[in-house]
Amino acid sequence: MKKMFVVSFMIIPLLFAACSSSQSKESSDSAGFSEKDVSNAKTESSSDGVMENSSKNQSVENASEQAETTAATDRMVIHQVQLEVLVQDLDQAQASIEKKVEQYKGYIVESNMYRESETQKAGQLVIRIPDKDFQTFLRETEKEVTEVLDRTISGEDVTEQYVDLEARLQSKRVVEKRLLSFLEDAEKTEDLLKISNDLADVQEAIETITGKVNFLKNQTDYSTITIYMNEDSIQKIAEKPFNTWEKTKKQLAASTNFLLVAGSGLVVFLIGNLPIFILVLLIGLILFYFIRRRKREK
Repeated sequence: MKKMFVVSFMIIPLLFAACSSSQSKESSDSAGFSEKDVSNAKTESSSDGVMENSSKNQSVENASEQAETTAATDRMVIHQVQLEVLVQDLDQAQASIEKKVEQYKGYIVESNMYRESETQKAGQLVIRIPDKDFQTFLRETEKEVTEVLDRTISGEDVTEQYVDLEARLQSKRVVEKRLLSFLEDAEKTEDLLKISNDLADVQEAIETITGKVNFLKNQTDYSTITIYMNEDSIQKIAEKPFNTWEKTKKQLAASTNFLLVAGSGLVVFLIGNLPIFILVLLIGLILFYFIRRRKREK
């Protein structure tokens, strides 16, 4: 009996030790799993953040490259052309050019025609042609003239100026939107007056910038072509017949007619005034007789 009691007393501490070691092992295992999971989660989240940042950077780079490509291809250039030509018939050339302007959906800004001499005319046309068609218009116009004396094409790149105006316009519109929202929330009269004045200044600036943008757009959408036309006087003289014999006969007839008219007038004058001439002659003879007799008496 005493032996059994001693054995049971010795077994109980061993059981307690075994249970405590098992619990500590389970707790250590559970703690180790949690730390591992947290570490993995941090790693995954950090890697996901890096991937997200890299994708954002890539998107920004793609957007900037696209903007640069667009800016390089869509340049805004104002083209101006000065063209001086010789034409065979000025009126016909002007009509042909005006027809082509209508064909290419352009318009005439100025048209001047004048005479440089009695036999030669000249003219000037200022034309606006859509920019995409001005080269074709020039080629077709040059084919119909006698000779091209001078051609000057100049271009002014206003892309940066246009982009700057667009940026300023966008900024002003943002300010206008904010001022409008402030105006709705304002309650004091002083605030209303101040915001209204600021809003008026911003809207005036928007109108000014919008006008400049529209002007640049119009100048780049249409090319300005100035054409100076002169008639080819040498060719016109060569084309006219001289008709020397016909002109000689006409001049001879005119001279003969003049002599006949002059002779006829003289005969009419002498015969028509014959009584007057006889009377004057008799008076003259009587005066001559008396003057001569008085000289003899002396």
